[in-house]
Amino acid sequence: MKLGIVVNPVAGLGGPAALKGSDGANTVQTARARGVQSQIANRIEIMWAELMSQLTAFGLADCEIVCAEGDMGSAYFKTHTNQVLLELEIPSTTTASDTQRIAAALEAHGVDVLLFVGGDGTARDVHDAVSATQVVLGLPCGVKMHSGVFANNPKSAGRVLSAMIKGELVSVATAEVRDIDEQAFRDGVVKARHYGELLVPEEIRYMQQVKSGGVEVEAIVIEEIAADVVDKLDSETTYFIGSGSTTARIMDQLGLDNTLLGVDVIRAGEVIIKDAHEQQLFELSRTEACHAVITVIGGQGHIFGRGNQQFSPRVIRAIGRSNFTLIATKTKLENLVRLHVDTGDAELDEAFDGFIKVTTGYDDAVLCPVSAC
Repeated sequence: MKLGIVVNPVAGLGGPAALKGSDGANTVQTARARGVQSQIANRIEIMWAELMSQLTAFGLADCEIVCAEGDMGSAYFKTHTNQVLLELEIPSTTTASDTQRIAAALEAHGVDVLLFVGGDGTARDVHDAVSATQVVLGLPCGVKMHSGVFANNPKSAGRVLSAMIKGELVSVATAEVRDIDEQAFRDGVVKARHYGELLVPEEIRYMQQVKSGGVEVEAIVIEEIAADVVDKLDSETTYFIGSGSTTARIMDQLGLDNTLLGVDVIRAGEVIIKDAHEQQLFELSRTEACHAVITVIGGQGHIFGRGNQQFSPRVIRAIGRSNFTLIATKTKLENLVRLHVDTGDAELDEAFDGFIKVTTGYDDAVLCPVSAC
């Protein structure tokens, strides 16, 4: 099997930096100034380790990689010998047009599957470059990943690819590519639209669904969930209030200004950091007693790794698994097979495997299964 790979080398930098995305001329510089480092190499390594493990167990040793040189491909596979390099000149500072050039060249080379590493913006670039018959798979590394073309996490991507390489009957189907206006997103407004479709492996266990908005708002239930959280707040504890309309009601009931699409830090009824980035959360969580309140991404079921990358692996570990309150309405949960974690740290993801308590009303909670794949 020929596996084509194209990497967006700046994907995901804007998440931990609380910049809501990685588009824009100054976003990458700002993210790095806030201490954010790329997680792409780590996420590719997790995917590749899972793929090789599956192939070795099956008695297969390898597959052929086709990619461009440098940070958009070969830099992440230096130890892999079965590699074909595209004859393309890649600039030191890359843009969307480079992603499109590489994607088009990979299809022309005849790759069986085109694996792209990035987020919704990268999915758009791939969509613009390849035909409707090219099978693609997204390795989620971006900030905005509303589209249905991504695996649940890197480990899941490895399992999808291994199934195809082993010759298992993996169906393919068209999946929606969505993207949002990043500037509007930074202003707290979600303007998402259908951009097109790509052909992807149809593996329901390992492929995420398109993000769904809260069309049917259960106002009374959400008020009760918020009231339950508010009544249990401790004035001696620092709280990280995650993004989303459900968590926003907590802030409303407290009479505090809220960042709908960010993480606010509160203590003793006051906002001490508005729209905090990862470094700020880490510094607090390692020196103070902290608790986080987060919600579930509707339609996808992700707890971590979709729009809340401020909760990095080190921040999650510093807070502690038991110091997270997960909230969601039962309607949102009923449409999900299981919940997912995609922190970028396989060991941490597996620590969440099992069941987790979800607050679904006032003094009301359910246990939901969580999967690391």
